[in-house]
Amino acid sequence: MTGISYSEALAHYQAAKSRDLKKSDMATDELLQAFHPDYREDSLVSLCVGPNQGDSCHRQLAELLQSDARIDEADLAGASIVQTDVLVIGGGGAGCAAALMAEQAGARVIMATKLRLGDSNTVMAEGGIQASIERGDTPQMHLDDSLKAGHYRGDPKLVAKMVMDAPDVIRWLIQQGMQFDLDEFGDLMTRRAGGTSADRVVYYRDYTGLEMMRALRESVRNSKIDVWDYSPVVELMSNESGHCAGAVISNLKDCSYVLIEAQTVILATGGIGRMHLNGFPTSNHFGATGDGLVLAYRLGAKLRDLDSFQYHPTGLAHPQHLAGTLITEGVRSAGAQLLNGLGERFVDELKTRDHVSAAILKECAEGRGVRVDENAVGVWLDTPGVERTNPGILAKRLPKLVELGNKCGINPVEMPLLVYPTLHYQNGGVVIDEHGQSTVPGLYCVGEVSGGIHGRNRIMGNALLEIISFGRRAGLQAAEMSHGRGHKKVTIGHLSKLRRELAVAGMPMEVKGPMLFPECAKFEKDADYEGFRRKKQ
Repeated sequence: MTGISYSEALAHYQAAKSRDLKKSDMATDELLQAFHPDYREDSLVSLCVGPNQGDSCHRQLAELLQSDARIDEADLAGASIVQTDVLVIGGGGAGCAAALMAEQAGARVIMATKLRLGDSNTVMAEGGIQASIERGDTPQMHLDDSLKAGHYRGDPKLVAKMVMDAPDVIRWLIQQGMQFDLDEFGDLMTRRAGGTSADRVVYYRDYTGLEMMRALRESVRNSKIDVWDYSPVVELMSNESGHCAGAVISNLKDCSYVLIEAQTVILATGGIGRMHLNGFPTSNHFGATGDGLVLAYRLGAKLRDLDSFQYHPTGLAHPQHLAGTLITEGVRSAGAQLLNGLGERFVDELKTRDHVSAAILKECAEGRGVRVDENAVGVWLDTPGVERTNPGILAKRLPKLVELGNKCGINPVEMPLLVYPTLHYQNGGVVIDEHGQSTVPGLYCVGEVSGGIHGRNRIMGNALLEIISFGRRAGLQAAEMSHGRGHKKVTIGHLSKLRRELAVAGMPMEVKGPMLFPECAKFEKDADYEGFRRKKQ
């Protein structure tokens, strides 16, 4: 691994309020093609089976989308059956918003979550929520910024619904008890995200997602929603018409399968970071293994943008045991600059995330990164420069950053942090309409598992907005559609078709999906664990 040694780079480094920007020798498109991981041709394959047959997909994801199921009919013999109106799969922000709205609309709701309620990427989100509430800003500007940042690959109709929902989303969250940072007049404070034209990100310190999840979790616990912790979904079920009609739950507490029959199902299973695409570290939580994509695809749902993922520019690069930990874009929004090992500022820090990530990867690839050892290289995030410009800002507005510095043995007020892109977000996902309805009747998909909103790149603050905007929409629609006639027959019969297609295509049958847990967990089978305690050594 090439680069400038840590000690030499420290000698080049000087904290400063501002620096001249080194002129780039590449246009954005050229930079992305050369250095962004999405454009690595050796990582992509064409899907051989399913609704997206022939589409380009990341190799690791394609393996799971075209995997065999973890179960068959024999595994369900004697399984207990539970019925409900709406089944919500996933206990993060999107799932909570959907469940709350469905329950308030009068539906019986079960929420099944792989880990515990609130264990999700939502709590990892730090930067804030986009909403055009400032004078001089408009939803049209928010729409234009979102589409441009996504290279105009997002669905304008979906983005328009989201940006128009934004002010009401903030009001609704405040009604749930969520706190936001306020100025001396009691007004919501805002800051600017990379790739945007106005200050429109509202936030709570640098743990906005954690505060959101706290409020939503309390709202769920105070409702009639039936929450099932440690209950990952291993398969969706369908009825005689091919509509989604429930799911098979693996109950980790008593090592059994449970069939939940539901009139409508909402998938809110989150992202894919724990697959560590292209060998990158990730900012994602332990359960982010792309389960929803696999389950929806297997049932026949159309997906989109399966070759596009977001690598957040500022994941911690060192020490190794914390590699990939997110450092919020709010630090760069506050003025922190990125410096290579020569002490040069090489990129506009508030360009879109894909541009900034590619620029960092370029510096490291060309030998101007800061090299710690054979495993760690990165660039400086000049946090002391921010403190010089605005004394006290780190402790007051970015306490999570200070805490992360303490874990690293570094005081970010005095020393820069070493950063490198981290696998952060799944840009694509299940094709949905404005209510979160997939192409399979009865199956709704919201949050990171859905696609079409962010195109090929997401701007800060749109993820937390999206999960509430479309979570609420899907919850209301799913509750309304749950009052129809019951199912005559609910099965996992679609697996027979899947296995025939895999056999005809000559696909290996030994790969089982969904993944459920990352490889580092070394789970051999569902029954090996009860509440994540090893039962046999």
